[in-house]
Amino acid sequence: MQRVEMSIELRKAKKDEQILKRRNVSLHCPGSPSDCESFPVTQVIQLSLEEIVEGINGNNPRLQLLATQAIRRMLSRQKDPPISQIIQLGIIPRMVEFLGHAENAALQFEAAWALTNIASGTSEHARAVVDGGAIPALISLLSSPRMHISEQAVWALGNLAGDGPLYRDVLINHDVIPPLLALVSPVTPVGFLRNITWTLSNLCRNKNPYPPLDAVHKILPVLICLIQHEDKEIITDCCWALSYLTDSSNDRIQIVVDTGVLPRLVELLASMNLMVMTPALRAIGNVVTGTDQQTQAAINAGVLAVLPRLLRHSRPGVQKEAAWTLSNIAAGSSQQIQQLITCGLLPPLVELLDKGDFKAQKEGVWVVANITTGGTVDQVVELVRSGVLKPLLNLLSAKDSKTILIILDTISNLFLAAEKLGETEKLCLLLEELNGVEKIEDLQNHENNIVYRAALNIIEKYFSGEENSDLEPQTGQDGLYDFSVEKRDFNF
Repeated sequence: MQRVEMSIELRKAKKDEQILKRRNVSLHCPGSPSDCESFPVTQVIQLSLEEIVEGINGNNPRLQLLATQAIRRMLSRQKDPPISQIIQLGIIPRMVEFLGHAENAALQFEAAWALTNIASGTSEHARAVVDGGAIPALISLLSSPRMHISEQAVWALGNLAGDGPLYRDVLINHDVIPPLLALVSPVTPVGFLRNITWTLSNLCRNKNPYPPLDAVHKILPVLICLIQHEDKEIITDCCWALSYLTDSSNDRIQIVVDTGVLPRLVELLASMNLMVMTPALRAIGNVVTGTDQQTQAAINAGVLAVLPRLLRHSRPGVQKEAAWTLSNIAAGSSQQIQQLITCGLLPPLVELLDKGDFKAQKEGVWVVANITTGGTVDQVVELVRSGVLKPLLNLLSAKDSKTILIILDTISNLFLAAEKLGETEKLCLLLEELNGVEKIEDLQNHENNIVYRAALNIIEKYFSGEENSDLEPQTGQDGLYDFSVEKRDFNF
């Protein structure tokens, strides 16, 4: 198994980069002016909550509309919309009923807008919308002949899908996908397409459980088409959708690889637009956590040519994701390690280890560890020649025990390679020149017992001038504690 780690706090931090839910706070009419004919030009009449409830529950169409409009306005307030208060009025089932009033488009639209904004709140707010029976009614509005109404329904459904796997799957089981995909056409206005793409990405989101496979197979071809669009927001949401679909088991990664989308994702990695590049990098990073064949597909798509620039990126988060991606490529076959070396990735890796953000450096340490684990002796020599040892040894002063252990294990791997070449003494001298021996000796005072024993083991074995087997800690076969990644998941 390759390391799918991606470090928990980064996942959490990145989760909100793509907005889960969106509230509609402004009136806009897509399409032709005729789409907006259903909006009566009424004066804003201030109604009390009692009058609103009365109007909504009554039978007068004009008062129903005025009351629903008043609710929508309250829910569209920029700050602190009173969602819970409105749910407590008990009017959601009646709003859902209004969605079916095809003869009164203005009422349909206002009700759909109000429900969109209720669903944009917490999971409890979303549940009130679902329990009120909104899902089938909103799905039937996707086929409304009035574009502004079908768009509002898309938006409401996107909010429900974004709430989590439960409502995502309820929507899919209500067959939301075919009418949603039917709205994608060459004549769909860009603003509407953005909403559709965002809703589709929410239908791809979340695991435990993953989205149903038949849903993935239906949505993917449309995403592959939309990712070629020139609109940045549409491309961004397609990339997020693909990043969700690849954040999963190898068989699901394969479904995405089989679409042939990897070259487009690599092309988007070169984008100067962080909004686009971030999810494209996440998707490619997820692909290379898969099998060697899946990793090779990403290499063949050109990922190694783009990574040097990303390792040197001004944003620490980008450096970290690029280094994480590289670490999983380095956990591949020795041929893949060779491609990484040939594509000139060692110099930017050394720079990252020397000057990068610490979280990115931690990922860089994994790259080195994986090369020393899975690479040939010649590749390990090339790694040492690239100047990796100095910054690696400097990181032994890090506060992070896990990183220190990986570095000590890497040093142990380097000695195994040196032994094969009969160059153990040369490596000892090199470590001494770089003050490495001193740094390793200092670790014998480390508070972490495993760090102390690992450091002691290296000093005893290579720098004591005599063998004293009594002091040697128990190690894995042929070296240290096998902390290097052998294609397995690893969580810091």
